[in-house]
Amino acid sequence: MPEELLADYEAALAASLAAGHEALAGGGSATDAVVEAVCTMEDSPLFNAGRGSNLDERGIATMDASIMRGEDRASGAVAAIESIRNPVRAARLVMEESTHVFLIGPGAEAFARGRGLPTEPPDFFVTERRLNDLERARSRRSARPNVLGESALAEERTGGPEDGVGSNTGTVGAVALDRSGGLAAATSTGGMANKTWGRVGDTPIIGAGTYASETCAVSCTGWGERFIERAVAHQVHARMELAGATLEEAVQAVVWEELHTLVPGSGGLVAMDAQGHVALSFNTAGMYRGWVGPDGQPQVAVYGTSA
Repeated sequence: MPEELLADYEAALAASLAAGHEALAGGGSATDAVVEAVCTMEDSPLFNAGRGSNLDERGIATMDASIMRGEDRASGAVAAIESIRNPVRAARLVMEESTHVFLIGPGAEAFARGRGLPTEPPDFFVTERRLNDLERARSRRSARPNVLGESALAEERTGGPEDGVGSNTGTVGAVALDRSGGLAAATSTGGMANKTWGRVGDTPIIGAGTYASETCAVSCTGWGERFIERAVAHQVHARMELAGATLEEAVQAVVWEELHTLVPGSGGLVAMDAQGHVALSFNTAGMYRGWVGPDGQPQVAVYGTSA
């Protein structure tokens, strides 16, 4: 990745961390913090969520998001929305202002619009970078008719040719712990480039891409189908709650023993426990990630194994 682009990513990650920390420092809840952190990334064209979402086979951004509050397991999710500027805010509305957990498509958009969320025209979500990604994905599909085969999915797992880290995945997420001990997690994505119209991955599925409890909060990124099959986010919680694993033990077991053994280079996750321990693990070339403690100093990384 060019140094200038790497610096842009690091600055965007730091801004997201600052937004989440500001919410907590002001007395906000963990839910407030993850929403603000994710919204900051949704507003950036660098990430595959919101403004910078990948485009589906029609050339349209269809976005998914979810959120979960640990103290009472309340959750909300939206999928296949095309006009809501910040999908994670729509997911929060589903959690807090409906009796449901998951809304999709036009119904989800109408629900969010009716509660005052900002909308944008389709071209707002079409960036030059994502158009280029779409054309590359279309070329690969035309060269390989069996697009669901192993070869066709290899690049999604390992990252696209542009940066080698995850230009075809790049899902964004956040986890947080507030002063009262509450945990929350949120995740948002535009999905795969050139995905089949109607395809939904793990991001809006509670237990697959997002999970929070009194024990931990987890947000995932990677090959969605495999994360759904393994209920990855919930698996971290289950290993801690039922097997007595520490956060680090649970995360490493899921990412490396479960996912990497099944499909090398399938993705990663960020997680936090009720004591404030953080785990950030991935089996890909890199993962955009960072954390901030009570001192408010952000730490960010893309490659390597450090936070």
